[in-house]
Amino acid sequence: MENMNNSDQNYVKWFRNAAPYINAHRGKTVVLMFGGEAVTHANFSNIIHDISLLRSLGVKLVVVHGARPQIEDRMKQRGLAGKVVNNIRVTDAQTLVAVKDAIGSLRLHIEALLSTGIVNSPMHGSQIRVSTGNFVIAKPMGVRHGIDYKFTGSVRRIDSDGINMQLDYGSIVLLSPIGYSPTGEVFNLALEDVATQTAIALQADKLIAFTEDEGLIDKSGQLIRSCSVRTVKTLLDDNDCHVRQLLLRSIIESSENGVERCHCVSYQSDSALLQELFTRDGAGTLIAKDHKELISTATIDDVAGILELIQPLEEEGVLVKRSRELLEMEIECFMVLKKEDVIIACAALYPYPEAETGEVACVVIDPDYRNGNRGERIINAVELSAKKKGLTSLFLLTTVSGHWFREQGFIETSLERLPEGKKQMYNFQRNSQVFIKEI
Repeated sequence: MENMNNSDQNYVKWFRNAAPYINAHRGKTVVLMFGGEAVTHANFSNIIHDISLLRSLGVKLVVVHGARPQIEDRMKQRGLAGKVVNNIRVTDAQTLVAVKDAIGSLRLHIEALLSTGIVNSPMHGSQIRVSTGNFVIAKPMGVRHGIDYKFTGSVRRIDSDGINMQLDYGSIVLLSPIGYSPTGEVFNLALEDVATQTAIALQADKLIAFTEDEGLIDKSGQLIRSCSVRTVKTLLDDNDCHVRQLLLRSIIESSENGVERCHCVSYQSDSALLQELFTRDGAGTLIAKDHKELISTATIDDVAGILELIQPLEEEGVLVKRSRELLEMEIECFMVLKKEDVIIACAALYPYPEAETGEVACVVIDPDYRNGNRGERIINAVELSAKKKGLTSLFLLTTVSGHWFREQGFIETSLERLPEGKKQMYNFQRNSQVFIKEI
């Protein structure tokens, strides 16, 4: 290490920190979606390189591309005015020719980029196989409110068995916004419809959407780092552009039908995709599937439930006893996980703002609910709360749960790492282990 410069050392540190994320994504099915705007952007070659890297790391990839600007260009070249009703293109026979031309050319372009393997390129030696085919079965949109949309259609069914077969062979599956009917017709589809129905049919682990913005932007113009589907629903606004509405509805439908995680990242950033997947803080927006078990900040009404939950561990000596009066005074420090209004897990965060750190305490999960990821969920909620308070690390003291906290990213350390106020209160009779985690 003495001969390594700072840049090399930072790279090694980043690579080590990324290892858990690499392991977590290996073998997972991910659907990537991007519009035709992304393909024409100067950064698209970097996205292709990152897609190649994901495949080499064992991620099963389905890539769904759009072609709206390319279709518009083909129509202008043919002198076609086109017709859009209720933000939906009416695809007549002439328009369908332009659609086929645009989508076919774009798909060939993407396939060619994914086939790159020249020396000194990021994809050298990757030997990626790309599979395309009639995986999307479509149906006509038909006549709506008196408008015949002709060859504009929607997804009837996704051939999930066929796609999974190609993914198991190690291929990247490339899907276009076009589908085929059992009667041999071709239909013009929406990118978002294809991506959503594919993610649902495959029960994909993730749906990742590339957008012009950094991610999802709230109504005050700020980037949303992470949120639930309920939050996405609040962002729906009839005054927004149609493409944004389609994106939000795609996320909502996917999440409500089995897709655990959705992400939004910028196609203009050359590092957003890898940052989002392989770093702790990400680069865009993570949308988590809503759980019927909800995490919230505790209120005075939760005191009795928390006491009931922690009492057995206090009696065993695992937790330091808390009186009802003390818990009432500290209740705003607690977070609770509830199932049908019953508290099944809790955790507390005691900030030490002068040291930019906070103590995690009283992490308890009801014995009947310890087989799921509830402990991880409530720790993640505590971390998010700590970040909002401007804290840069968390610490905790434990006598029996050290191994579990190691699994959550905490590292055992010495008593000297504690903030001064906590150090003076350390109980040497309990001889608790000290753990810390940078956030």
